[in-house]
This record gives sequence, structure tokens and C-alpha cells, in this order.
Amino acid sequence: MNKKALLNIAIDCAKKAGVEALKYYQSGDYTAEIKDDNSPVTSADIAANDILMQQLKRLTPDIPIISEEVGAVELNKRIDWQRYWLLDPIDGTGEFILASGDFAINIALVENGWPSIGVIHAPDKQVTYYAQTGSGAFKEDQNGAIQPIHVEPYQSKRAIKVAVSRRQKLELIGQYLSNDFEFEYVPLGSCSLKNALIAEGGADCYLRIGPTGEWDTGASHCILEEAGGAIISSEFKALSYNKRESLLNPDFISTGSADIPWQQVIKAHKAER
Repeated sequence: MNKKALLNIAIDCAKKAGVEALKYYQSGDYTAEIKDDNSPVTSADIAANDILMQQLKRLTPDIPIISEEVGAVELNKRIDWQRYWLLDPIDGTGEFILASGDFAINIALVENGWPSIGVIHAPDKQVTYYAQTGSGAFKEDQNGAIQPIHVEPYQSKRAIKVAVSRRQKLELIGQYLSNDFEFEYVPLGSCSLKNALIAEGGADCYLRIGPTGEWDTGASHCILEEAGGAIISSEFKALSYNKRESLLNPDFISTGSADIPWQQVIKAHKAER
């Protein structure tokens, strides 16, 4: 099956899972609990995961799957996978619970340790972002119109726009930003939607301080890179996929234009997990 067909499958599956998640969201009829890692999960997450797993197993039975809502696969069983689907059935479960609308279904295809396809579908906004390595990044709006997206060019006199969570303490982010630059904060919900915002030019960077999994970055990593940006660790090193026993990411930085001197703007720090 060629890459274009796999991309179309990922987009279609994300939208189907989004329809299911939206039923729970709009009705408010769902259960919620706290997982062992202290993150929330709802019956909508599980329902969206079920749709994704069923569809992908049926359509691409030879491609294994890693999902946030499925038990971890041991490294010795997955280390030799040449490609696999990487899923976050609902990214931004906390935003789902708060009814902000800032949640999304994430699907990535990881090949040879790197995301080659990325799809982010925001059900409440009816917007889909997607990319495929070497083919650019795109946004489909609620009317079905599709347009290419790119990070915002940088002119040195303007403020650098930092995507932040609505509930995030700005003091925590501020301690990692240089006093030599002017900043503007742009509040938004889920991790992947912040990265998508950078990809379409609505923000310049996002600092994620705290635990995330590879499923949180896989889809948006592909999209952001194809739009001209990057995701790197807080030590300015490349992220990795399927290389370690733990699937947790280090603290990371999502960046837009390469014309911004990021190592002057953001202070590096070590926070390996």
C-alpha cells in the first residue's frame, strides 16, 4: 500500500474517531477517572481508541499499533518494527472534560524511527491538519477547503508568540525565556493543537515542561517539520521514537521559523524521563 493511501486511511480513521468522541462531548454523557500516571481518561477516550484500533487493524492488518490507551509493548518486541501506527485517541482529555473544545485525535505512522505521516483532527472545531514526509503540511477547514500551511516568517522587531495552556503558570514558562526578547502568550488547549498552531503560523513556539508520551508528539512532529518547524528536546537534541523502553518524552520545545535564534531565546535544561 502506497504512502498516499496510508495517509488517506489515517485521515479517514481520525475523522471517524472524532465523530464518536463528539457524541460523548456534546451529550456530556461520559465517565472519567485518573490513570496510574495521574492523567485523566474518559469513556470517550476508550471509545475513540476502539474505533481507531478496529479500523486500522482491518485496513492495515500488517502494521502494528501503539496507542496511549492500550498496554505498553515491551521494547524487545517492538524494536525491530520497521513501521507502526502511533495513536493518541484524544489528546487534551483535560480540555475535553473542561468543555473548551481544544482536544484532538492524533495518528502518526512511524517508519524507521521517525514519523512519516501525521494527522490531527479536532472534532469540535471540525478542522484537520495532516502531513506526509516530503509532501508538505495542510489544513482542511470545517467547509472541506484544503490549504498548505507554513510557520510564520520572523522579523526581528516583533514579539515571539509562545503557545501556552490556559491553566499553565506563566512564571514556569517565563523562567526558560531570555530577557533579551519580547514575548506574547497565545493560550490554547491540547499539546498537538499548540503544535498545529505553530505549523499554521499562529504561534512561534511551545515549551512543554512535564510528562508526555511519544503519542503526544508523533503526529504533530511530522506536520510541524513539513511546515518548516521542529520539535526538539529541552537540551536542543532530537527526539526519538521507539528507541527506549519508556515511551515518555523528555521536556521538549516546538519551534517555528528557523530564522529565530532559538538557543538565545530559550534556556536549555535537562529533564530526561
